[in-house]
Amino acid sequence: MSTSTQNLSRVVEVGESDLPLHCPTPQTPVWSMHPRVFLDVAKAGDMLCPYCGTRYVYKGAPVRGH
Repeated sequence: MSTSTQNLSRVVEVGESDLPLHCPTPQTPVWSMHPRVFLDVAKAGDMLCPYCGTRYVYKGAPVRGH
C-alpha cells in the first residue's frame, strides 16, 4: 500500500490570461520548485499537478480552437 502526499488543500483558480498553464507557476517560491509540467486545464475544467498535487480550476470562458 502506498501513501499519497499530495497537497489537496491547495486550489488555484485560473483564467484565460493564465493559459497555457504550467506548474510550478512564476509565483511559486524557489524552495518548492519541481520540473515544469503543462496542464490542459481549459479542456478538463480542473487538474492536479502530478508532482505537488496542487489543484488548478479553470474559471474562464470556454476555449475555442482555430
